Amino acid sequence: MVAAGLALLPLAAAPAQAAAKIQHLISPGGIEAWFVQDSTVPLIAMEYAFGGGATQDPADKPGVANLVADLIDEGSENLDSKAFHEHLDRRAIELSFAATRDYFRGSLRMLRDNRDEAFDLLRMSLTSAHFDAADVERIRSEVLSGLRRETSDPGSLAGRKFLKIAFGDHPYGRPASGTLESVPKIDVADLKDYVRRVLAKDTLKIAVVGDVDPATLGQLLDKTFGGLPAKASLTPVPNIVAAAPPQRAFIPLDVPQTVVTFGGPGFRRHDPNFMAAYVVNHILGGGSSSRLYREVREKRGLAYSIYESLLWMDHSALFVGNTGTRADRAGETVDAVEREVRRMAEDGPTGKELDEAKSYLKGSQMLALDTSSNLAGALLQYQLDRLPIDYIEKRNAIIDAVTLDDAKQAAQRLWGKGLITVIVGRAPQAVAQPAAATAPSSTAN
Repeated sequence: MVAAGLALLPLAAAPAQAAAKIQHLISPGGIEAWFVQDSTVPLIAMEYAFGGGATQDPADKPGVANLVADLIDEGSENLDSKAFHEHLDRRAIELSFAATRDYFRGSLRMLRDNRDEAFDLLRMSLTSAHFDAADVERIRSEVLSGLRRETSDPGSLAGRKFLKIAFGDHPYGRPASGTLESVPKIDVADLKDYVRRVLAKDTLKIAVVGDVDPATLGQLLDKTFGGLPAKASLTPVPNIVAAAPPQRAFIPLDVPQTVVTFGGPGFRRHDPNFMAAYVVNHILGGGSSSRLYREVREKRGLAYSIYESLLWMDHSALFVGNTGTRADRAGETVDAVEREVRRMAEDGPTGKELDEAKSYLKGSQMLALDTSSNLAGALLQYQLDRLPIDYIEKRNAIIDAVTLDDAKQAAQRLWGKGLITVIVGRAPQAVAQPAAATAPSSTAN
């Protein structure tokens, strides 16, 4: 019997992995969650997110959200860091946090019998994290060590430079993990202020899958999240269109393999032609059957792997690709990528390519939801994307509705203007001095 005050609305069939239905649960205290009750195994998985993420870092202190995510489970209430993690380990409770561009996210996974302690440890983290000086300095040292490693990592350098070109001084152009200059300036007051402003109930989205009844889950959600502030105090973030291609930058780095990151403006999630872009992007760069993989790796042997994907955010969107090659073949690799992108923009995909991409994308969705954690993660993402709770049921029909004309129009819009390209590695003449039509070479910031 459902507890008084608990609204539970079965709305959509879940994937075959979960025999139950996706339900819209509202706890007695008003906490909402998408929920699949599944007793196949005695596990519970919860994914949740607060709006804000790294965009809420002070402009002169990127890395605050990332540091909060690393520190928020380092002791709370009467438990210091060591004791807190001993409680997690003793009960095999998996608790983690991460700061993305737009969200402060968390994950909790436990055996059914350990649910009360697991949810209580999460509550403690969210409402009474210590941020003890010794823990802050220890984690800060680890973050700085990682940032120093990134200064010699071509992939990291390329990614940072690409975002800087695409977004400039917008919060999306700042590195979410911070910089070697900003992280030492972050103090405990910054961490506590971030928690105070960002961790609030009005932006909270939750997805739960596992062996728990709805009444019990409603009580757990109230105990865990009920004490948080009612409303977040977020700094507004403007929408932005990524910088227009073509642009090219070169970062000299003496490493065996040259890394090439390429991309440009993409499709926002609620763009009417988003699914057409999603399908045609899979054809161009979505896997081992993609055009880029076939042309760059299989035909020419220029790279071991190459991929391209759509990246959508709350305030912008990109398509981003990446590959690695020998320094003396970097120019040839870039030429091959640009040629294939241009061909797709001009001609679009074939009918056969479109049919095969649709078939793959429909089948892979179900295979990707094969565990409680994966299903919870997908249900959370659908909420963040503001999709309906029955989206899983509707998705295949939306894919099927993409026509060849839709795909061609999306291809032209995505790739018709060329690429933003960042090359990191040794400097053969052809790479160090790109064609005059591109932007002048520049070094990393």
